[in-house]
Amino acid sequence: MSVSERLRLHGFNNLTKSLSFNIYDVCYARNAEQRQAYIAYIDEVYNAERLTQILTQVANIIGANILNIARQDYDPQGASVTILIAEEDEVEESRVAGAEPGPLPDTVLAHLDKSHITVHTYPETHPENGVSTFRADIDVSTCGVISPLKALNFLIHSFDSDIVTMDYRVRGFTRDVEGRKHFIDHEINSIQNYLSEDTKERYHMIDVNVYQEHMFHTKMLLREPNLSNYFFGESAEDFSDEDKGEIRRQLRREMAEIFYGRNLQPGQEVALGLDFK
Repeated sequence: MSVSERLRLHGFNNLTKSLSFNIYDVCYARNAEQRQAYIAYIDEVYNAERLTQILTQVANIIGANILNIARQDYDPQGASVTILIAEEDEVEESRVAGAEPGPLPDTVLAHLDKSHITVHTYPETHPENGVSTFRADIDVSTCGVISPLKALNFLIHSFDSDIVTMDYRVRGFTRDVEGRKHFIDHEINSIQNYLSEDTKERYHMIDVNVYQEHMFHTKMLLREPNLSNYFFGESAEDFSDEDKGEIRRQLRREMAEIFYGRNLQPGQEVALGLDFK
């Protein structure tokens, strides 16, 4: 919907648009010492200060003004950041929701204003094998014409994303000058409409949408993970071919279970077609 076609409203646009997603990074750390080193590394790279920088960029992308920032690093691990935002008095046409991708990290410009943006991190390790997983939960909730979907590509590229699960929902209603309720103010049939082409090429995606309720769900799994990128503190050359085969199996299983949201029987992950280069 263009600015010229924008609805004439009775009062202001109070539709709530909420984007929630989990981003997962998986790696292999051979022993307990390496796994603890991985958690320490994640805590340092994605500490509260760094997360604040990322969320501030998100606010700039969607066209909001920052009202307040609260952040906290946790002991023994993890961090949280909450930013209260508000919509600007005048919003450029490019800020209004449309079915096109938002910017990538190297094309971000700036701006900010209504609702909130939050992130929580959860680094953890498998108690017995070498699999370690880092999860970031992010919520972007706005009121008005600005859209959290504009921040999708930036956030996916800001983390090492092996698996991403996303939920988008428009809640509430706004009234036009004739008193008619409007429960959504933009066209959408999939979150995938807002993803860049390079992201679509890199990930296998599945949609579960409830169109009549304005609820959209997309989950993404990296298509061709390179095994060399998954070792922490070591390299692929440090392992035998037999060991690398077992590591592939463990990583494949971890990623498949996260993507499908359930524990799999041994060998099931092979049938899903996930393999490493």
